[in-house]
Amino acid sequence: MKDSGSVARVYVELQKMAADFVFKPGERLNESRLSEQLGASRTPLREALNRLVAEGFLTFEPGKGFSCRTLRPEDIQSLYELRGAIECEALRYSLDRASDAEIAALSLYLDRSEPEYLSCCDPLKLVQMDQTFHIMLAELAGNPEFVRTLKNVNDRIRYVRMIDLNSMRRDETSTETLPMRLSAHRQIVDALQSRNEADAISALRAHIERRRDQTIVAVRNAFAQIYVTAD
Repeated sequence: MKDSGSVARVYVELQKMAADFVFKPGERLNESRLSEQLGASRTPLREALNRLVAEGFLTFEPGKGFSCRTLRPEDIQSLYELRGAIECEALRYSLDRASDAEIAALSLYLDRSEPEYLSCCDPLKLVQMDQTFHIMLAELAGNPEFVRTLKNVNDRIRYVRMIDLNSMRRDETSTETLPMRLSAHRQIVDALQSRNEADAISALRAHIERRRDQTIVAVRNAFAQIYVTAD
């Protein structure tokens, strides 16, 4: 055993493993093996596992222990719906609360990140850049609970989104391209700058729901990636 480890350290490592489906969907977790692997005693390990259950990354059944969450299209669609509800409501508050300077900062982020986004071939980096934009957008509402919940949802759909973006990058016939995604971001910011609620909400909702409708294919591709990687 390396050291007892802190709950925070163990949580961070386990959260990344769960978010990236290092554990296969529905797989039971071996606590003894994890304790050895992470160099942590059972107490901080259990605390971290219970936190991940509360956050939706793992499940727990008495007598069976901890398992990885399932990966079903309906699960991902539910999370996309939650994401849309959070972001659209946050945007409504942002229209009243965000200063012109704060909105200009978001517009500047788009200007600076666009060249890298269009040339990037790393799907994880693409997702991280996209999430950064949406977190910055939510932060304009001035409500940290919107941001906290959105980050949780983003982490729970990150793997599927990463596979989806990678497929979109390779497939020139995709119904949505990376330039289209940037254009959608720009439409949202432009509407926000003009304080046009109808246009801002419409652009944001269409942007989120466009990929939600592709979840069956995205989940199938994610499953293939999980088991190819495992093999």
